[in-house]
Amino acid sequence: MSAELENALVGSLSDALGNVKIQDLKRLSAGASRETWSFDAVASNESHQLILQRHRSGIPGPRDGLDEPRLLRCARAGGVRVPEIVAADTSGENSIGAPFTISRRIRGESIPRKILRDDSFAAARKGLVADFGRELAAIHRLEMDSSGRIPAMDDPLAVQRTLYEAFDDPHPVFDLAFRWLDQCRPRPRRPCVVHGDFRMGNILVDSGGLAAVLDWELAYIGDPAFDLGWLVARAWRFGEVGEVGGVGARTELLDAYQSNGGVAVTLEELRWWEMLACLRWGVVTMAMVADHRQGRSSSMEQAVIGRRVVETEYDVMLLLMPELVRPELVRPELLGEASA
Repeated sequence: MSAELENALVGSLSDALGNVKIQDLKRLSAGASRETWSFDAVASNESHQLILQRHRSGIPGPRDGLDEPRLLRCARAGGVRVPEIVAADTSGENSIGAPFTISRRIRGESIPRKILRDDSFAAARKGLVADFGRELAAIHRLEMDSSGRIPAMDDPLAVQRTLYEAFDDPHPVFDLAFRWLDQCRPRPRRPCVVHGDFRMGNILVDSGGLAAVLDWELAYIGDPAFDLGWLVARAWRFGEVGEVGGVGARTELLDAYQSNGGVAVTLEELRWWEMLACLRWGVVTMAMVADHRQGRSSSMEQAVIGRRVVETEYDVMLLLMPELVRPELVRPELLGEASA
């Protein structure tokens, strides 16, 4: 397998680097949709440290309407900290045998447990929330016309409702969340490029802070507050108490985002988007349960994640009853609407 992939990499890199020799090819992970490999490509006595991300067999390729490599190049040109793309193909008709990207390797850690707890990242943790605000503001400033083909999402709540109802598996807590979200919807923001999965686990961190933003396959054109709400969801705190990825406070994130050119977002508005994020994650876990039960997936990882539906219900209830944990978010008329 490694020899076959090494030969495929040689062909894929010929246009960008010329004749290369592949060294130290190592598989790093097999995520839900993509494999990640680390390797060195030696050309003309120069060694290029690279990362291959290849779509897994049996998993649908890039979403229609998304040219992720072009978006990454646009993001890099716009000042977002992303890896430099060396070669890419979104069609799957190539020597790699699947859609892929090859980018320059950036040193850093992506495992949340290590970022949140290891002493070597103690200094980096102090500035991470400010880093998050800066990077999200830069992402949301990207020019849509030059960012490649990106699908639009007019109403993310309607998308989640359609997915949820397709399961025919009622969860009263989720039903209540849909009702609350319908009744308390904030005014829409001007659409922009949205990362779609900005969270702990999809960033690289080094000793100085955030080194790169990864995993752009869920990017779309929509409301910028979506990324903020997704980031602060409790699922991405990995057992730590910080409201933003386990490392800081919501107010700190909103201040950092606005000070770097992002729009002003209130805590009340963020609460709506955080509720949507919890609901979205709940629907994802339901999908994993369905895939496991119906034999579409034999992944033990998906089965384990699927059992977290109840954790998501708990998160939704905390947001529906914020007076239990965060009195500053309470607005009586919203609580009345939710309980009516």
